[in-house]
Amino acid sequence: MPRTPWIVGVSGASGTPYAAAVLRALLDAGESVDLVVSRASRLTLLDETGISFRDAHWQSDLREWLSRGADGKPDTFSVDIDAVRHWSAGDLAAGPSSGSYRTKGMLIVPASTASVAGVALGLSKDLLQRAASVTLKEDRKLIVAVRETPLNGQTLRHLVTLDDAGATVVPASPAFYAGATHIQDLVDFVAGRVLDAAGVPHGLYRRWQGELGGGAHPDG
Repeated sequence: MPRTPWIVGVSGASGTPYAAAVLRALLDAGESVDLVVSRASRLTLLDETGISFRDAHWQSDLREWLSRGADGKPDTFSVDIDAVRHWSAGDLAAGPSSGSYRTKGMLIVPASTASVAGVALGLSKDLLQRAASVTLKEDRKLIVAVRETPLNGQTLRHLVTLDDAGATVVPASPAFYAGATHIQDLVDFVAGRVLDAAGVPHGLYRRWQGELGGGAHPDG
């Protein structure tokens, strides 16, 4: 079977734990991943985790990143990254820049307002934006997990443009009915909703079953 990956684009918005949770869940589901980490997101990753993401050492840096929990604790998760292929954000000749390169779709997690604007306007200033534009033109799934607050009118108009173009906008807004007791639970809820939009099975959060009180903490 030919390799048909999901593209995961990580932009510069705060929320790198969301991206880590999505990547782990995709790999756990047996999916292949093409990873694009924007230049801005590397600064955010360094600030939020202390990890420098380097093209020349992306495998070791990715393992360290994905092994950490949302609270920053190392070696929380065991991850096999053999199904991941990394593309430099500046490589506009990369596979995902062409519609003839087959993928299942693209997830932008987290999505900054700058990346939302770039994709909505068709700027293609880097591989993340170009891959998203290709995803739309090829009528593949594009899920945009926007992480910003408050949202101004310009960004809202850009999000409507993406929705009109066929993208699914998933705000990074965790819910509390699933009985979250740890920051990882809140992160996993958002990651799970992103994967729901992509149609990828997972067990990241407790789904609503129509019964009140199901998420109450046992201590009250």
